[in-house]
Amino acid sequence: MIATTFVTPADRSGTRGMATAIVMEPGRLLVTCMEPAPDAQRALVCGRERLVTVGDDHTIVTKGRLSRPSASVRRLLMIINRGSRSGGEAAGVAVSRLSAAGYDLVISAPHSPREVSPWIEAHADDAEAVVVAGGDGSLNAAAPALVKTGLPLGIIPAGTANDLARTLGLPQDMEAAADVIAAGHRRQIDLGEVNGHPFFNVASLGLSAELARQLTKETKRRFGRLGYAITALKVLTNARPFRAMIVSSDGAVRVKTLQIAVGNGRYYGGGMAVDHRAEIDDSHLDLYSLEIGRVWKLLAMAYDFRKGRHGLWQEVRASRDTSFEIRTRRPRPINADGELVTFTPARFGVLPRAVSVFVPSATGQDRA
Repeated sequence: MIATTFVTPADRSGTRGMATAIVMEPGRLLVTCMEPAPDAQRALVCGRERLVTVGDDHTIVTKGRLSRPSASVRRLLMIINRGSRSGGEAAGVAVSRLSAAGYDLVISAPHSPREVSPWIEAHADDAEAVVVAGGDGSLNAAAPALVKTGLPLGIIPAGTANDLARTLGLPQDMEAAADVIAAGHRRQIDLGEVNGHPFFNVASLGLSAELARQLTKETKRRFGRLGYAITALKVLTNARPFRAMIVSSDGAVRVKTLQIAVGNGRYYGGGMAVDHRAEIDDSHLDLYSLEIGRVWKLLAMAYDFRKGRHGLWQEVRASRDTSFEIRTRRPRPINADGELVTFTPARFGVLPRAVSVFVPSATGQDRA
């Protein structure tokens, strides 16, 4: 049994967060006590477990007395999505497996995605890697810090879609995913970028941006992947095409479309493929424009969208390049990895081999 403490950051009013002591077991997270977060290091005792809190926003998991990192200490920074349906389970599993593998973990459960990268950068010096227990949105929030610090990324799939994990061939089972991190095999992958905002999977405008706007955290938490289908049905009933210009190395083309998507990885939207040939380390982006006249025709295309072969339809324009630009008459929101991050006009690019990520050995490159 492993003990740790989450200390939430102070809120905007300046009020201290609450230090929540929890007991970790594989697949379980149990709240055992709460008290105001301490200003300095302090040991708490809940039941039989010794809990050590550090500072005001993170915790080190330790089996004994807290000490400064030494050369022999293997320390991981861990981000937990507090809003995830399975975040608590992911936390218990990850801490149990990784601690057993010899790691100390510094844990943060941020209130906002904006807190993620600054926290990683602030604690990067003594860390060996970053572990994110969450979904694609949480991974997206960590991307800027991963590029800046060069720390490898470990993934515990605990989101609704988990598309990056699917692209990388990671197991959906949390214990198996933690074991992949412990094994240490890594792969260098590309990172997409739109107007300076990074993305792992896909950035898009049109239907998916409207889906991201309407898909609330409560819907995802309550219905999981079914929430995508429920919200998508609402979006489709009110869908209207828009005009845009797509600029690539082949020139500029004007389109009337329901959606334009630019993919860095292969999967997005809960398992749809942007293109069946897409790889997350091929230094290219894959674009498609959905130029259909009737929304119902999407039902006929559904199977090919899942397989990434929708480019075979004459109503779908497909292109491959290292950069794109999309212009619209009025600014339209851009959805990147499930989060609305910017507006058109939008410039898309790729950062080759920008992030190192832990993967199963069968798909891994040489260990870095």
